[in-house]
Amino acid sequence: MLLKSYVNEILYFSLSLIIDLKHYLHYPVFVIILLVSVGLHAQQEPAFTHYREITTMYNPAFSGMREGISVNGLFRQQWAGFNDYETGENVAPEDYLVTIDSPIRFLHGGLGGAIIQDKATSNWSDITLILAYSYHAELSFGTLGIGLGLNLKNRSIDGSKYRPVSENDPAIFKSSLSDMRLDANAGLYFKSADNYYMGLSITNLLKTTFAKIVPEGDPEISTDRTLYLTGGYNFYLPNDQRFEIQPSFLIQSDLVSTQYNLTGIVNYNAKFWGGLNYRFGESVGVLVGMRFKDLGIGYSYDVNTLRLGVPGSHEISIGYNFKIKGDKSRTSYKNTRYL
Repeated sequence: MLLKSYVNEILYFSLSLIIDLKHYLHYPVFVIILLVSVGLHAQQEPAFTHYREITTMYNPAFSGMREGISVNGLFRQQWAGFNDYETGENVAPEDYLVTIDSPIRFLHGGLGGAIIQDKATSNWSDITLILAYSYHAELSFGTLGIGLGLNLKNRSIDGSKYRPVSENDPAIFKSSLSDMRLDANAGLYFKSADNYYMGLSITNLLKTTFAKIVPEGDPEISTDRTLYLTGGYNFYLPNDQRFEIQPSFLIQSDLVSTQYNLTGIVNYNAKFWGGLNYRFGESVGVLVGMRFKDLGIGYSYDVNTLRLGVPGSHEISIGYNFKIKGDKSRTSYKNTRYL
């Protein structure tokens, strides 16, 4: 019943939003309201500068929204060169991620999946397997994806790497412990017949508890229930169709901490791109990339704005799209560059 309640709330809110989407997007104030609706805090779930490339990870409704079978890999090292002041060991958080999704016509939608290793600290690591299905509803002004997904998360903590003030502290365990839990995701993703898109999703709906890695009586360790709101608009310069401008945003919140990403990308001739990502109150990221046929490679470097002497962060993204031959009569292009 809990899962059903969350899904119903998401569907009601998002469908109401999408019905009026064509009107709201004409007003810049709509995006501004979204960006200032909640407070700025740190974020517990991993955050990525190339969030546009891995939407399947946090929104199951995106599965199959692209043409063909899309595979994307991503590596991120947060605070590169951040070392333990006593041992000199590299303790920079790292994330390894692979996503895949594809349209499946006989299922009237698409399937997707992801596998993520999130090394939050030198002794804390999550490995998550995600499976997703999206039903695609064809509307008069675009396509609406309604998605559900499953998370299988294994969390490991190595207690032997803790350095307690008191060696006999009973709250600090001395060995490695791990636990595996199943959780659920849900989301909506709308792609217009023109050039804009918007998605709303929630991950870890059930917020399951890792009972095996917490001593009895201690505060619980659970999955992080997180809300994601994303959107963007792609358009070509009127006087030069080689340049495509791609502004987008991502708001990520667990209702305790919230993070905002605002991104602007300039794509030249569908082969080269560059841009900036601003993570409010945290960093400014520079993105560059290139595409050769169906292979895309991107790199970003985040310069921290925390004023704490924190090192920058590296991110590498690689993606490949395997084209699926379909009914060409269903495809139309509104840009003269494709005629």
